[in-house]
Amino acid sequence: MASAHVFDDFYQGVVPALLPFLVAERHYSYAAIAGLTLAANLLSSVVQPAFGWWGDRRPRRWLVPAGMLTAGVGVALVSVSPDYWMTWLAIALSGVGVAAFHPEAARAARQAAGDSNRAMSVFALGGNVGFALGSLVATPLLLVTGLGGSALLVVPAAVMGGILLLRMRTVLDGRTGELKRLPRLAGRDDWSSFLRLTAVVVVRSIVFFGTISFIALYFIRDFGTSAVVGGIALTVFLVSGAAGTVIGGWLADTMGRIVSIRLGFALAVPSMLGMALAQDWVTGMVFTALAGITIYMPFSVFVILGQDYLPNRIGIASGVTVGLAVTVGGLFSPLLGVIADATDLRVTFLILAGVTALALALAFLLREPAVIRHPRPAGDATAEAAEEGAL
Repeated sequence: MASAHVFDDFYQGVVPALLPFLVAERHYSYAAIAGLTLAANLLSSVVQPAFGWWGDRRPRRWLVPAGMLTAGVGVALVSVSPDYWMTWLAIALSGVGVAAFHPEAARAARQAAGDSNRAMSVFALGGNVGFALGSLVATPLLLVTGLGGSALLVVPAAVMGGILLLRMRTVLDGRTGELKRLPRLAGRDDWSSFLRLTAVVVVRSIVFFGTISFIALYFIRDFGTSAVVGGIALTVFLVSGAAGTVIGGWLADTMGRIVSIRLGFALAVPSMLGMALAQDWVTGMVFTALAGITIYMPFSVFVILGQDYLPNRIGIASGVTVGLAVTVGGLFSPLLGVIADATDLRVTFLILAGVTALALALAFLLREPAVIRHPRPAGDATAEAAEEGAL
């Protein structure tokens, strides 16, 4: 499931790589490009809870390969979409495919992971890797082929989708064909705790999107580095974040999930302050790496914790924590840009350090969910019928 996550989020990374080529070849305005970004990200995240709600009524594993393939087809259609509205619809279709994938994939990953936070951190890591690979693969391909080459980008989805169709049931349920049961989570849905968790996810995503939006410019303008060093700073943040995702899962299994979240934010506050107050780019790069590790530490824990807060609505919990809440935080980036224009980027990063402190304060409102796990009773015909239908 982590490998599937790599291939699906590959298409989230492809879309930003397409934008410069759309400007160069089709002469789209910056406003038009912003509209395409909105189509890809906002639409995808808003509809994720809807797919989660649909899956909660009856699990639908087929959405995992189907969503991935839809994401790939949407990107491929850009090559044959001469009009802006057609391009917009193609990008939106790719976003919907990404949205369809995540809730069911998170449910399947939870079945494979059980209660292991480390295992769920590997699933989350897959998404981080896929996002990075999207740009790394698409940019050189389009430099050689132009936008017409975007049709080739459907190939990864087709290959991985075929593998999932052939192997997913065997991998999750075993070679005998007998369905493996995910231990049931008994208890009421704790919406109050889930909303507090959602607030933490939103605030954390403000820090994340603010950092990836301005870190390269910060190094270039405030430290006087080249554009190459600015790009390296962004890469260091993202690569360090991948390590932080795995570390956070390990700490959650070792020390507890709530402790892991609080520790991540507690370490992130001085890391962000160090970035904002650094006097040279080398020191700034060290704190950038530390910030990447610590900001990412709570990420994978959010998913499994949200599922436990809403034990009867795992799909909705996954759709909100992986999609909707993250994008809502990203909507604050333009405001940070306005502040940066009025002051400077160092002030912006000082604000982000303060927002990180707010995330830490909110994390102290979180509590471990009161759920009781027990095997599904034999002869639970309703649940068995629902899971048979999911296959």
